[in-house]
Amino acid sequence: MTANSNSAVMPTYARLPIAFSHGEGVWLWDDGGERYLDAVAGIAVCNLGHAHPQVAKAIGEQAAQLMHTSNLYEIPLQSQLAERLCGLAGMERVFFGNSGAEANEAAIKMARLHGHKQGIDSPLIIVAENSFHGRTLATLSATGNRKVHVGFEPLVGGFLRVPYDDIEAIERIADQHPGVVAVLLEPLQGEGGVQVPAPGYLAAVRALCDANGWLMMLDEVQTGMGRCGSWFAFQSAQGMQTTTPDVMTLAKALGNGFPIGACLVAGPATELMHAGHHGSTFGGNPLASRAALATLAVMTETELPAQVAQKGQRLRERLAALLTNCAAVVEIRGAGLLCGVELDRPCAELVGLALQQNLLINVAAGNVIRLIPPLIIDNEQIDQLAEAVAQLVLEFTGHEPAEANA
Repeated sequence: MTANSNSAVMPTYARLPIAFSHGEGVWLWDDGGERYLDAVAGIAVCNLGHAHPQVAKAIGEQAAQLMHTSNLYEIPLQSQLAERLCGLAGMERVFFGNSGAEANEAAIKMARLHGHKQGIDSPLIIVAENSFHGRTLATLSATGNRKVHVGFEPLVGGFLRVPYDDIEAIERIADQHPGVVAVLLEPLQGEGGVQVPAPGYLAAVRALCDANGWLMMLDEVQTGMGRCGSWFAFQSAQGMQTTTPDVMTLAKALGNGFPIGACLVAGPATELMHAGHHGSTFGGNPLASRAALATLAVMTETELPAQVAQKGQRLRERLAALLTNCAAVVEIRGAGLLCGVELDRPCAELVGLALQQNLLINVAAGNVIRLIPPLIIDNEQIDQLAEAVAQLVLEFTGHEPAEANA
């Protein structure tokens, strides 16, 4: 492992003392030749694992042909990608940017356009506590985490915060503020500690938005692209016909590591944006679009989203069996391969302890081990991951391992 001593890089991250030279599938190798099981996947980005040959080939071919022309001109690959995404999501149009924050910025701007079209001078967007929507000034303001706000005040106004998974809270705050025009939520909260809403929550939000003429906006930057067991989390166990959003944002896994973000629209949001309202120099350029198309092609050919629910269930069941006698475990939860192990104490130090065991994990909300491995992980690797995480938890909390056949 190698510490990063490059003082020319702004210290915006408390980086771990390791650098990776190459990867393959669910594995990464550091610059000393040590191999690590990756349960972070670039923060839910590398769903197809590292160095996927079809994606790498597509990027290489496109880079040698045409990388960028700008959105001043037609980009056929971008059009193909838009049609593919709309078909998968049941939506109508797409704006392309470079990240999840940019996609969410587009969503916020559309909510304001929607409000102004109705004669509302100060449009309000309902957002959730403990949410995460990005680090630009507007998306940071929408984020429900005070820690990321500190030092950047005054924040962008126009956001009303409610507890997550509380439909009555949305109703109450809307009664007090007649300028509400949209609700922006994550189908599951990732950074907030892998919070899974009750069944029917998204459908209830959809009904409330319909009744009030609000836009239902879903941030699927982390939950989309097969992570939760369907192409998009809103399609999982909720019923696509009742929860399809008006606006949905994507990024992270869309290009399997190549930067690209997307903001999809349907229904009343379809005609909000016109020439001059928004833009992106790099968004959806030929190289990014080709990377995303290759990613979608592999996921489709292998029917990967359909496999994820079973894989996630296996991971959670194995963890539950191994940790059944550990009182420090509050809950094991998630959807698909977005898995959280909540402990009754802060556990950020587990990241470093796992690294010493050649395992990459992440901790969210201070006390939740967040496991977001590549979706291509196989059953043997799932069992290996569960056993390694369970051993770490048991040692960290001072408990003995459960029986091997538990």
